[in-house]
Formats: sequence, structure tokens, C-alpha cells
Amino acid sequence: MPDIVRSAAIAGMPHGFLGRRGGVSTGEYAGLNVGTGSDDLPRAVEANRSIAADAVLPGADLATVYQVHSADVVRIETPFPLDARPHADAMVTNRPGTLLGILTADCAPVLLADEQAGVIGAAHAGWRGAFAGVCGNTVAAMEKLGADRARIAAAIGPCIAQSSYEVDEGFYLRFLAEQDAFERFFKPGRSGHHQFDLAAFVAASLVDAGVTRVEITGQDTYADDTRYFSYRRATQAGESGYGRQISLIGLPL
Repeated sequence: MPDIVRSAAIAGMPHGFLGRRGGVSTGEYAGLNVGTGSDDLPRAVEANRSIAADAVLPGADLATVYQVHSADVVRIETPFPLDARPHADAMVTNRPGTLLGILTADCAPVLLADEQAGVIGAAHAGWRGAFAGVCGNTVAAMEKLGADRARIAAAIGPCIAQSSYEVDEGFYLRFLAEQDAFERFFKPGRSGHHQFDLAAFVAASLVDAGVTRVEITGQDTYADDTRYFSYRRATQAGESGYGRQISLIGLPL
């Protein structure tokens, strides 16, 4: 069975942050790898996507995008075929029977819902997308479908934790050049380096966008190789590839 983390903040909507357990892939992709861009067997990835979707909202249409670390958001009316996915990093919908899926391997997955309006959103918030405003753009796109940002709740799922996320001086200075207040998301590291709190930065971005209920689930994808895929861990270990996990939120029929 898939390993699923759920959030009390969005408990009224079918959702789940899935890890690497419970899939059919083998080797360095062992488990529930849903990364279509990986070198895993396509049939294994397809089977894993079905396993994940059925674990959260059986029978729903799964929608994903071609993620490019942007702040772009698309409205989902009908899920796109895999070979025709738009380049974007967030989705919103008010279409019942739709399941929005975000793929990650250290970046922060964000699931959002206005249960009263029947509007949901999902965002891929790596540092580039979060810095560029993907969270605020997702909230604005949900409002266009009838959501009220005062009612929107958001959950930030498993991602690389501050203790695992070392960045260099240039990264740190880029954030401070935008706002001095961003210094609060960094702690001193080894000489010339800092530790960046991605989840806290994403949470603050959501609060700045008017979201009043935000939960951080708190799992570290880098530190737990039995439970999560991690781009940074795989790269540092010299592995030839890495898997991706999926985070899902849906609107029931």
C-alpha cells in the first residue's frame, strides 16, 4: 500500500502526499516512482500513477503539468495527455472528478482548497518558483474560479528540510537583495554557506497571499531514503537517476 501523509488543514478534500513506498518500480527507482522524465520503465511509471490516484480518489481523472520551476498556473478543465502537458508549475480546478498531481523530489508540494467554493489548487514550489510567486499566483487563479482567499487552506508536504538544504553565499544574497526580511529563512552553515528553510519560505508566501490556514507536514525528503525520493541525495551519491513522488488533491463527483 502507498505511504500517504495527510493534512488536517485540507481534511475536507480527498488528498495525500505520497512517498516512494507501495509502487512497482525496481532498482534506484524502487517503489512508487511517478516521474515520466526518469529512465524508469514507462509501464512501471504508468502503473505507479494509477496506484497513487486510486489511493486518493478512485476513478478520478489525473491531471499533471510539465513542471519547469516557474510561477505559471493553468486551469484544468480536462486533463492533458502526457505528451501535451503545458509547461507550468501549478494547477487549479473546480471540475468534480478531477485529481491534481504535483511531482517532487525535494521541492515543496503545496495543496490548496476552498471547500465551500469547491475549488482546489496544487503547486510545485521549488525555490525558483516560490521566489517568483507561484503560491500567490495559485491563490489568485483559485479566486478567478470563485474561491475566497480568506477561506483557502493550504498544506505544504514533504520536502527538503532546512537542516539538509545547504546553499552558497550567492543564493543567500539573492534573497536578501529582494527583501532584507528574507534573512529569517536562513541559518548560518559552514564557511560561506547557509541553511535555507524552504517550507517556511513557502508558508510565508502563502500567508502574504492572504491564506490564513497553512500547515507544514514536516517530513525531510533528503534525510529519509526509505520513504522519499530526493534529487539532492541522489546527485550527491552519484546515482544515474532519481525518482519522483506525487502529491494529490481532488474534487469528488
